[in-house]
Amino acid sequence: MSNQILYIMIGIAGGLFVLVVIAYLIIRAQSNKGDMKKIRQLREETKQDKYSMDVIYQKLYNFFTSVPIFKRYVLKVRKKLEIIHMQDEYKTRRQTSKIITQALAIIIPVTIAIIIFTKNDTLLLCILLLFEIFLIETIMSGMIDKYDTKLLKQQIDFFAEIRHAYHEFNMVEEAIYEVSQNDELEVSIQGQRIYEILISDDPETELEKYYDVAPNSFLKEFAGISYLTREFGDRTDKDGASLYLKNLNNITEEMQQEILKRDKLDYVFQSLSIIAILPVLLMSPLKNWAINNFSFTAQFYDGKSGLMMQIALVILTFVCYFLTRKIKDTGSIKMDFKDQNKVWQVKLYQKPIIKKIMDLIIPKKNTKEHRVTVKLMKEAATKQKIETLYVNKVLICLVVIILTILLFTFAHKIALNYVYTEPTSDYNLLGSMSEKDRTEAMKVTEAQNIALDAFKGKQQTTQEEIAAFLPSIDYYKDATEGEIAVAAEQVMNKLKTLNSENFKWFELLIAFIFGYIGYCTPTWILKFQKTLRALEMENEVMEYQTIILMLMKIERVNVEMILEWLERYSNIFREPITRCVNNYEAGAWEALEELKEEIAFPQLIRIVESLQAAVEKIPINEAFDELDNEREYYKAKREESNERLIKRKGMIGKIIGFAPMVGIFVGYLIIPLVAIGLTSMTTSFTSIQGTTM
Repeated sequence: MSNQILYIMIGIAGGLFVLVVIAYLIIRAQSNKGDMKKIRQLREETKQDKYSMDVIYQKLYNFFTSVPIFKRYVLKVRKKLEIIHMQDEYKTRRQTSKIITQALAIIIPVTIAIIIFTKNDTLLLCILLLFEIFLIETIMSGMIDKYDTKLLKQQIDFFAEIRHAYHEFNMVEEAIYEVSQNDELEVSIQGQRIYEILISDDPETELEKYYDVAPNSFLKEFAGISYLTREFGDRTDKDGASLYLKNLNNITEEMQQEILKRDKLDYVFQSLSIIAILPVLLMSPLKNWAINNFSFTAQFYDGKSGLMMQIALVILTFVCYFLTRKIKDTGSIKMDFKDQNKVWQVKLYQKPIIKKIMDLIIPKKNTKEHRVTVKLMKEAATKQKIETLYVNKVLICLVVIILTILLFTFAHKIALNYVYTEPTSDYNLLGSMSEKDRTEAMKVTEAQNIALDAFKGKQQTTQEEIAAFLPSIDYYKDATEGEIAVAAEQVMNKLKTLNSENFKWFELLIAFIFGYIGYCTPTWILKFQKTLRALEMENEVMEYQTIILMLMKIERVNVEMILEWLERYSNIFREPITRCVNNYEAGAWEALEELKEEIAFPQLIRIVESLQAAVEKIPINEAFDELDNEREYYKAKREESNERLIKRKGMIGKIIGFAPMVGIFVGYLIIPLVAIGLTSMTTSFTSIQGTTM
């Protein structure tokens, strides 16, 4: 019976095994075809290695956001990248993490180099480490600019494919949809968003929302032209070419010129930023070289004068580095994400006591000073409020005054310390002291320090009194009269330094003068920004010409619509154009006349006059027919204008970028060598004569 049960169990197990094998073969056959095969392939293709760069960057992103010191930079970078990636959280995190990682890869070696070169100069070390805060933001901004330029280059290929797709479908939205299927490209995300706008229930409202977040003006133009073509239909010009495709070609030419301009600016400025910052890294090596080869220069580099020169060179380097970056600005992503009502300056201003004090400083409305300040802020295109500007001015003033007073106090302490620690020798013009000479010189210093302590604070002390006191010191018991005379003169000079190294009234005056300079600095920055914007005026007006050229042949386009487009893409002339748009309903001719009076740029005035002609007299396409007829001329003129702009910026950038390098070699090396060398030589010859007498 038991054997029968055993046979039955073996049979059942064998049958189950056969069934499992058959089921496995059936499932395997099914998995190699149809949807099952596709799902398996997708899993294999999307399966990522544990240590792939994408996974590492995602983990680094989580790490950066968890560390307070990095979280601030993460938020700043991702806000700009969100514009490019349009809600693609995975790519935004990856690129944010990649930028911060690359920036740290540059900053960490620079930090190590700074520590190595300035380890003996604590003050300079602290200043340079603080300077790196600005450097890391500059590096990250440069990397974001590269992504923006990369997007521009993708747009050129994207528009070329749009042309082919439009020939095939003859429908704007279908052409955009077809070309936007490549999710690996950043421009495809923008294309998908524009497609969603065109097929939405309220495309005009959605388009206005997109204008606020579009990465660049060329995508705005493309979205706007695509909407107008879909809304009013395409037309053919006198040559039989599609107006939509011709406008695409115009936008493409604009992008090509912009890319060339950015590439040339990058080439011109590629090393200027490094040249501007390099001098601060050379301070310590130059100082060590000078002291080792010309020991008399130690009194400059280790004394008060050397400290002041270091501070001056650091300030000059910072200013030149900042200005170089501003001049090089290529005009990429310029979104201001800060709510000006929530910045810390406004919160500080809203404190009752602070508000009362600041209201006494901020110019009152309807005064000349208020009008001038507001006008300057508009011309500089700053988003800050006038209260923010003056809070910055006052805070900078107070900080500069306090730092200057502390600096003078610290300089006096250094000068006093140098008197007590400087090795005292008769003369040593070239080379450095041997260890034996240094030991002997320090014995002299220690002996003279006893005399200094005895006469310190006594303003009426004479050299004869010092000479009479010196033989009481063990070191000078057996000294000759000539040696006593030389030592007495040295002690007298040191004593004068000790008695004079205290905070003086004129140093407080200097601190207030520097404070006033700091108070004016925010205004000077606005004026500098205004100057840079003036260089871009011609370039912006030529962009207006391209926009008008695209709109002038589209049906139902009127002067008001052209003004709205110009306002949307304007930067330098935004304020007067906005006022013109707001006043247009009250009187078109009068609003344009007021606009013409506000601007002083001849090329823009001619555009306004053509718009006036189109209001009452002739159609828009006739008012601007010269733009179409002389398209090649304006294109060549635009290229020549960009060349002049690049040369002008390059010339200014080179002057500013090389200023710190000139300053460190002239002010920190040559002048000290010559001036102190001559003084030391004179003193040494006098000492020799006194010894031989």
